[in-house]
Amino acid sequence: MHKYIIMGPQGSGKGTQAKLLKKKLNLSHFSVGDIFRWHVQSHTKLAARIKRLIDAGQLVPDEIVEEIIRRRLSEHDWNYGFILDGFPRNVEQAQFFLESYDVDAVIYIDVPKRVTIERALARRICSNCKLDYNLIFHRPEVEDTCDVCGGRLVARADDNEEALNKRLGDFTSKTLPTLELFDKKELVLRIDGTQDRDTVFAEICEKLELEQPTSLES
Repeated sequence: MHKYIIMGPQGSGKGTQAKLLKKKLNLSHFSVGDIFRWHVQSHTKLAARIKRLIDAGQLVPDEIVEEIIRRRLSEHDWNYGFILDGFPRNVEQAQFFLESYDVDAVIYIDVPKRVTIERALARRICSNCKLDYNLIFHRPEVEDTCDVCGGRLVARADDNEEALNKRLGDFTSKTLPTLELFDKKELVLRIDGTQDRDTVFAEICEKLELEQPTSLES
């Protein structure tokens, strides 16, 4: 069983790499951002509060995040392990996680601020099937139109420069210090996220001592 945490600033490509690792090892991929968006789309009790915070570029309070993660992991539908994307976001959450679960590695994808902003502002999502695009790496054949279902591509509400700068500030002050905690346990693998997708994934596989990928689907 493999249990990983993947970390990185906005636009680092951690979601893409998590999906590739999920496919390679048949893992469950738990994305905190996706869980939040599910609550908003499903109009749950938490939806209005989460949407207001996300639209303002603010972090959802620790107690809500911890409860969501605890509840999701308690379902035990991860027979081959999991990769956790977007958690922990601060030292307290990291301590909570380490007290409850073993972890094999923390994959940290490092990219400079200018690159994260450029990539994040280029993100689009299909308003119908929710497929992710990035206008730098994955442009649709028809502008603003999903290649799969023909739905309209839109920017996420929280992908604007003001909100991005706020999130990057929170990441630097609150999330980066968690690496020191994980470093003490020799769990952190640092990856150069400025490389192309396939090279980043090959480096992740190398550092995890996994068989190298032969080819990747787009």
